[in-house]
Amino acid sequence: MKVLFLEDDRVEEVAVGFARNYLLPRKLAIAATEAVVAAAARRQEKKKAEIGQRRSEMQGLADKLSAADLTISVDVGEGGKLFGSVTTADIAAAVKRAAGVDLDKRKIEVLEPIRMIGEYSVAAKLFQDIHAKLKVKVVAR
Repeated sequence: MKVLFLEDDRVEEVAVGFARNYLLPRKLAIAATEAVVAAAARRQEKKKAEIGQRRSEMQGLADKLSAADLTISVDVGEGGKLFGSVTTADIAAAVKRAAGVDLDKRKIEVLEPIRMIGEYSVAAKLFQDIHAKLKVKVVAR
């Protein structure tokens, strides 16, 4: 029996007993008629188009963020060492000030702690495989 799994809109051939006794009563799948399969195909095409549009928007945002000048001023001690470190929340706030974009601090990837004055390169994951390279400049107040 062919069924359409509701979770991910895929059509598969399963045993009749499995479909009638497990999948259909638990509403995990429905019988795959021509109309149901056609509706699932339309939903998948719509989803692909939305993902393509979102991908192009995020690529534009990545280009904008890569060009932005992010400056974070901090208190420093002797030798240019910071009191503490620059966190992803600080970088997200700098992105908000410089580019006007709300960027989730969990999307920012700092490879090593920023504890000295200087320029650093930080990555921000925006969408699936789209990353923005942020240039962060840490200066003394």
